Amino acid sequence: MANRRLPGTRRGAHSLGTGSQDRLRVLGDQLNRPIAGPAWNEPKVRWRVGLGGFGGGLGRLLAVAVAIAVVVYVVVQLLRPLPSVGFHGRTTSLRLSGTAPVLPWPSSGEAAMSEVGVGSLGQAGSTTGVPTASMIKVLTAYVVLKDHPMADGSQGPSITVPADIVTDYQQGVASQQSEVQVSAGETLTEMQALQGMLIASGNDLALLLAQWDASSESAFLTKENDEARALGLTATHVTDPSGLDPATVSSAEDLVRLGEVAMSNSTFAQIVAMPAITLPEAGLIYNFDYDLGHDGIIGIKTGSDSAAGGCFLFAAQQTVSGQTVTVVGAVLGQEPTTSTSSMLQLALDDAEAMVTAVWSNLRSLPLVPPGERVGTIDSPWGSSVGVVAPQSPTVVAVPGTRLAATVQGTSDLGSSVAAGARVGELIIRTQSGEVKVPLRSAGALGGPGIGWRLTQI
Repeated sequence: MANRRLPGTRRGAHSLGTGSQDRLRVLGDQLNRPIAGPAWNEPKVRWRVGLGGFGGGLGRLLAVAVAIAVVVYVVVQLLRPLPSVGFHGRTTSLRLSGTAPVLPWPSSGEAAMSEVGVGSLGQAGSTTGVPTASMIKVLTAYVVLKDHPMADGSQGPSITVPADIVTDYQQGVASQQSEVQVSAGETLTEMQALQGMLIASGNDLALLLAQWDASSESAFLTKENDEARALGLTATHVTDPSGLDPATVSSAEDLVRLGEVAMSNSTFAQIVAMPAITLPEAGLIYNFDYDLGHDGIIGIKTGSDSAAGGCFLFAAQQTVSGQTVTVVGAVLGQEPTTSTSSMLQLALDDAEAMVTAVWSNLRSLPLVPPGERVGTIDSPWGSSVGVVAPQSPTVVAVPGTRLAATVQGTSDLGSSVAAGARVGELIIRTQSGEVKVPLRSAGALGGPGIGWRLTQI
């Protein structure tokens, strides 16, 4: 059978031409070439793919850096020192527990009263200066004793009565003033002169003491007014040592303060407690303080005239709960409403009623009422705890008496406070001095949480 030739082929089984062989060789070379990286002269799209791989490594580095920074921040925030909590006092004064009684103050004039060593029991009427009558002699005696103190039991130096004092005595008697009989050249001891001025209320002896102390009345008045300012007697002004001049003025509150400091002098307190005295010329003289010895009253000075009305500066003592309590009060400007009563007796009756009311209301009271919050401890993270005085000294006083006080906290309490920890003190100021009461936290105050510590920059 004859062989048929396929279309497009040449004769012979292996008779490829030279051109075909060359093309097959080129194709084989291309198939066997190894795959290489991108060349600089290849398309840009392949170059950008290469950069994308490099960017993935940078992202991983940034992630690691951020993680390290977070760890460092957390460690620093948790280890750095915490701020201290703060103490805030709420008290500038405190009020003794209980209901304050309504004292029987006089319906007219001025009045005031205080418990010595504790504080004021209140006042009634005006606080301005008014005529005092003979009660200014208390200030005269105070200045004389300050300049010429006497030991207990001593009579002090001798004082000769000059002629001008005798003249003053005679003029006072003629005008029905309160005088003590003297004679020219008579000798009185300092004690006798003070007795005659305070017990018998001798105007002439007030002038005698002023001249003896400062050589002249005017010089003594300067000393007396200086002493009034030093004692804080802001409503007091003295124009004569006896109080006969209506221009000599004081207030009930000032006189209470004066009575307290005067009674601290043992010689003065001894004199005003005398029911009677005996002087060389005048003889036996009874104390005008008819309340003396009643309801614990131990002095101090009466006074009355048309300008001042009935006046009484008084002190009284009583033992309560084993403690001696002294009160000082003053009543000024009492005027009788009937012809059967005297102005002085009105003042004496007012004082006795006031003293009786105080004695019936005295109690042994804690200086700080139990559980009373006197401050707080506050933290920057928002929590707080109260400050209290679990234990407090007691004082015999009238309920409701108000005392000045200052809260003082510990300088550095740290960042947390345990329950019952001592955190400061309450300084209570009384007339007898300062009383310091320890203050403690009413509960525990913990430190801040992790969330607060991590969010504070």
